Amino acid sequence: MRLTKFTDLALRAVMRLAVSEQDGPLTTRQVAEAVDVPYAHMAKAVSRLQHLGVVEARRGRGGGLGLTVLGRRASIGWLVRELEGEGEVVACEGDTPCPLRGDCRLRRALRDAQEAFYASLDRLTVADLVSSPNGPVLIGLSVRPPD
Repeated sequence: MRLTKFTDLALRAVMRLAVSEQDGPLTTRQVAEAVDVPYAHMAKAVSRLQHLGVVEARRGRGGGLGLTVLGRRASIGWLVRELEGEGEVVACEGDTPCPLRGDCRLRRALRDAQEAFYASLDRLTVADLVSSPNGPVLIGLSVRPPD
């Protein structure tokens, strides 16, 4: 199974924000720079994470991005499911529907494999992803002061 670039980007943002308490709140631009992605892409990912209730944004002095309680405790499996959507591994319906789509063993096997993939991620939380040795590396990613 391959994740979309959007999901990968959102997961990297969540991981960076999980260790940001030591740096203080980060802006979307700072997170984008820290994980080396364009600001516009990061802004879209942060917006989606806010919509899911994983990230909160505070305005004004001392503001910035932070993880919510949900963002810290949710399983990675849940988060990836939410970011990836309900799509299947193969597109059986499409412009030229597969004649086997009604009773296809491959489609069922791939759906089972997809669920097994998500189930393996259900055992992980953000805290698991940022524990040593990853946490110190994430903290060390460059974060410039806001302009």
